[in-house]
Amino acid sequence: MRADRWMILPLVLATFGIASAADAPAPSPSGAAVTDAIAVVAPTQGQQTAGTVRFHLAGDAVHVTGQLTGLAPNAKHGFHLHEFGDCSAPDGASAGGHFAPEAHPHGPPDPATHHAGDLGNVEADASGAAKVDVTVKGLTLVGGDRAIVGRALIVHGQPDDLTSQPAGNAGPRVGCGVVGVAKPGS
Repeated sequence: MRADRWMILPLVLATFGIASAADAPAPSPSGAAVTDAIAVVAPTQGQQTAGTVRFHLAGDAVHVTGQLTGLAPNAKHGFHLHEFGDCSAPDGASAGGHFAPEAHPHGPPDPATHHAGDLGNVEADASGAAKVDVTVKGLTLVGGDRAIVGRALIVHGQPDDLTSQPAGNAGPRVGCGVVGVAKPGS
């Protein structure tokens, strides 16, 4: 009987080990496994702009979608990625300037001729809400000079004229959100 107990102990320990391994979480996505990112936009001081913007890696481009509210009705608003993922300043200035790793001039979202962070404009409807849907070639989510995770997404109070340097004359920063890794497919 005593010998049987010693034979059972390894079986119990093996079973416990298998059960513990089954409960272990899957590894978090990192590097090339990151396919989705998100920015939750909050208003800067005295503003109303808020929303959620998602970024999905699509080949050599990033598809940007989302919803924003609290914008000036029936107006365009500059929409940019900024160099620092810091929205701590009341006016959003802590996000720095436009994300421009190659020091290209400001312009429309064309990867050969603009700041990497130039996303163009979003247009608010009569209620001050805007849908975001733009695809920007040449960006990545993580890794490389054009990676956007860890940067800030800024919504401006005026339209981006797509030509004025260095930032398109888009006015004050009315919303700010930091781009972070999102659950794939969310």
